[in-house]
Amino acid sequence: MVRLKPDTTGVFLMDKATFEKGLEIRKSVLGAEFVEKSFASADDFNRPYQEFVTEYCWGACWGREGLSKKTRSMLNLAMISALNRPHELKMHVKGALTNGVTRDEIREIFFAVAVYCGVPAGVDAFRVAREAFAEIDKK
Repeated sequence: MVRLKPDTTGVFLMDKATFEKGLEIRKSVLGAEFVEKSFASADDFNRPYQEFVTEYCWGACWGREGLSKKTRSMLNLAMISALNRPHELKMHVKGALTNGVTRDEIREIFFAVAVYCGVPAGVDAFRVAREAFAEIDKK
């Protein structure tokens, strides 16, 4: 699905090696159970998108060596907060903790979000993080 040129039928072909790398990284950050549930609940409509995200976001981007998983997580928290995507933010707060980002560091990221993206974005980010922390602390 990520190749620049489609095959003769117009379908973009997935690079299996990049997909497998992405699947491994995605599971290590978000948890195998979460990722497997995402694929298990996929249907003909959104399965290609699950595959695309796994290959492109997790394999081609997260699979690069230029940044650590911790740094990528910190960047994601800031960007997803700025975009006001609470569902994705909660998932990435949990993943950030897995990648070694501390709760104190998450707090500092969200202070920066509030200053540079607006207080409402910071308020939402703090709220979502507290929900994620509560879910983790229950386990």
